[in-house]
Amino acid sequence: MNHFKTFLLLTILAGVLMAIGYFLGGTGGVIIALVLAIAINFSSWYYSDKIVLSMYKAQEVDDKNAPELYRMVHDLSQEAEIPMPKVYIVPSNSPNAFATGRDPEHAAVAVTQGILKVLQPEELKAVIAHELGHVKNRDSLIMTIAATIAAAVGFIAYIARFAAIFGLGDRRGGGGLFVLLAWAIIGPLIATIIQLTISRTREYGADRAAAEFTRNPLALASALKKISGYAEAYPQQDLANPSTAHMWIASPLSGGFLRSIFSTHPPIAERVKRLEKMAETGN
Repeated sequence: MNHFKTFLLLTILAGVLMAIGYFLGGTGGVIIALVLAIAINFSSWYYSDKIVLSMYKAQEVDDKNAPELYRMVHDLSQEAEIPMPKVYIVPSNSPNAFATGRDPEHAAVAVTQGILKVLQPEELKAVIAHELGHVKNRDSLIMTIAATIAAAVGFIAYIARFAAIFGLGDRRGGGGLFVLLAWAIIGPLIATIIQLTISRTREYGADRAAAEFTRNPLALASALKKISGYAEAYPQQDLANPSTAHMWIASPLSGGFLRSIFSTHPPIAERVKRLEKMAETGN
């Protein structure tokens, strides 16, 4: 199912690029857009993890400069029966974490400086186990590619607005201009919808995996409460990129009713409730 969703997302991106290319430059524009789509798809598949890590200035660490964190990831990866992923630290005081990579053999786990300060060792262990759950379930591929695609869609929306302002859509008639204007408006919405194809059940699945790897679901419940409480008190502006929000263990985006409806994450309260139930019932 993950491979099908990946193919679907890449197909949608290619179709959007070609449509915009057609309204900007006719057949020639379609050819240019197709070449661009192939290039973006290739880079999304092989380099999207590096792109996301570079966006947040993540620095790779090892057993020399971050021995406790590295050892924790190493031990949990053995428990999860997956290859040892690369380990990164994001220079941010906001407590959060994410996993990325196209498969378990090319995975990376990133944590912020803030989460290392805020959480107790057992809580941090549970957060890392959650991220390794994503890796083992191969969620990280679809989540990483979705981040790249969402960013590309936002860029296309910007191009469409620019083209509409300068009347480039007129070469395709009034209808072409209308399409460009429409795309400029709905582009960000499409980016959100693409992210929402990343099912919320992935978070529940990773939470369950963390409980299994650590045999301590309450540790993750406690960590999620702390992360959520910090986010409510101190907006995580340095992490709040809409194109990558779905990758973090807790969404760094803040907002009201509409934001909660379109959130890529289940409510923290519901996740905590399920974890507490696991601790009580054992399943």
